[in-house]
Amino acid sequence: MANCRRINRRGLTGVLAGLVAAALLTAPLTAQAGTAQDPDYTPVTFDLPEPTGRYDLGTTELHLVDQSRQDSTAPSGKRELMVSVWYPAAGMGGDAPPAKYMPQKTAAYVGRQWSDAFWLPGTVLDFANTETHARVGVPVRAGKHPVVLFSPGYPFSRFLNTQAAEDLASRGYVVVAMDHTGETPVQFPDGRFVPGHNPDEAPTAELIHDVVDTRTADARFVLNQLEQLDAGTNPDAERRRLPLGLRNSLDLRRTGMFGYSLGGYTTANTMLQDRRVRSGVDLDGTLSDSKTEQLVGEVARKGLNRPFLLFGSDTTQRLDPKAPNYDPSWASFWAAQQGWKLNLQLRDSEHFAFCDFRFVFAQLFHHVYGDDELIPIAVGKLVGRGDEAQAIAAQREYLAAFFDQTLRGRPQSLLRRESGKFPAVGFVR
Repeated sequence: MANCRRINRRGLTGVLAGLVAAALLTAPLTAQAGTAQDPDYTPVTFDLPEPTGRYDLGTTELHLVDQSRQDSTAPSGKRELMVSVWYPAAGMGGDAPPAKYMPQKTAAYVGRQWSDAFWLPGTVLDFANTETHARVGVPVRAGKHPVVLFSPGYPFSRFLNTQAAEDLASRGYVVVAMDHTGETPVQFPDGRFVPGHNPDEAPTAELIHDVVDTRTADARFVLNQLEQLDAGTNPDAERRRLPLGLRNSLDLRRTGMFGYSLGGYTTANTMLQDRRVRSGVDLDGTLSDSKTEQLVGEVARKGLNRPFLLFGSDTTQRLDPKAPNYDPSWASFWAAQQGWKLNLQLRDSEHFAFCDFRFVFAQLFHHVYGDDELIPIAVGKLVGRGDEAQAIAAQREYLAAFFDQTLRGRPQSLLRRESGKFPAVGFVR
């Protein structure tokens, strides 16, 4: 145990030295998925923040096959996707089991990546046995609910923003999170697992351009499938049973979208190509094909004629050319944007503050290192120095306020000026 503590302390010091943090500001390190062989293997589960809405939660998944797009790597020869649907439930669901955070193979792959990245020998983030607040397949609450699509960061699993999806669903939204097969890791119902892109290899501008195009096509296909679902068809490839009431629950006239990191770029690009998405949010994602060359994307040059929210961290996205982290793509978009717009900054935050690692890192480090005094510093370097609960609450409230205003037609004072209730959020413009 003493030797393990020395190893762990060295790992924590390494994080503080920036050897891991610098490499992980946009992506985890590569690792092989599999069962742990270490005799001291310790699976670490974690607690998700409680949703703040008034409704109980249900969730289901859909396996979707796009017959119009070829994919030689898939058994069907066609483009295949997995999506998760979170929704307000009609009740607690009786004996329905709580949904796990991730399916087994995705959990092993992602958990091993992050455990290895932080030099935690014998420790694996146990996403497969971490419970969420939603119950599997329970009936949907009666009524028509606004729909919000979600696209994850590059090359993250769709599950790494579960807390945001759960919170919106608890407020009466149907949230549809997409994996982008071949880029993000994904497990299919037959047990087949497709790993994601190698995050150790910095993506080229050409790759990012192609990835965003593929993600945009994925989002538009998912919208088509939701229309089929709303029309009474079961789009699931295995025709698995749908939750009771799901077919009648979608108000597709009120469809929004949000994304984290490259998912934010995907959101804006989808809106540029598809008017079915009425409003969108970019959580700390550049609108450029290259961080080094700053190849501003088409949507950043043209803007949109529908509402869009830019919500950035303290260290990445800025509109001021004199700022050290100035992002020409955000500045270009801001100047070109014709619809309602707002640029928010989450003060004292890093890029990872906008996904579930905002709370996972703190719990993981405390589990492994105990009450080490370096933990707050290490966590601060990864997700930010601000208060965790305040940062999560602020993101949830502003995200919900934006969609309440743009999809439900309910004007929100929170979006007009800075709020004393959320001092961590600044209005940039």
